[in-house]
Amino acid sequence: MAGIHFSFDNFEQLLALNIGISDRLDENRAESFTLLYCDFSDVPQDVVDAALLEILRSSDAIVNHENDYFFVLPYTDKYGAEIVKKMFDEFFARFLQSFLLSYPADGETPKVLLEGMQDSVGTFFKNDLHCLDRFTRDY
Repeated sequence: MAGIHFSFDNFEQLLALNIGISDRLDENRAESFTLLYCDFSDVPQDVVDAALLEILRSSDAIVNHENDYFFVLPYTDKYGAEIVKKMFDEFFARFLQSFLLSYPADGETPKVLLEGMQDSVGTFFKNDLHCLDRFTRDY
């Protein structure tokens, strides 16, 4: 098992694709997918790669900017995403800074979801996630 890695430049389009699929296939509009953020700072890249291979499903999407990793977990509610996060904690034998949001409960557009992620991570962890500015700021 392993997630599929996407370019950070395509992050917004990846979310739009998952929203479109969810809208088409999920009639009850439950938590159709969850966006999980994890800060893998101070974790060697080879260890991160091993964790991704062991923990993620082939249907999960990975987007990262340096040590900031974002996972799109389709048909996964917040409870399920929290299990994935705990698996990362156990794999690395430490508590990782993380946050999660679900579509559509926490936002119905890529911009709203990413703004929520940026604001929440900044508030709770003092990590500004400036990498998301290109998707969240109106210029």
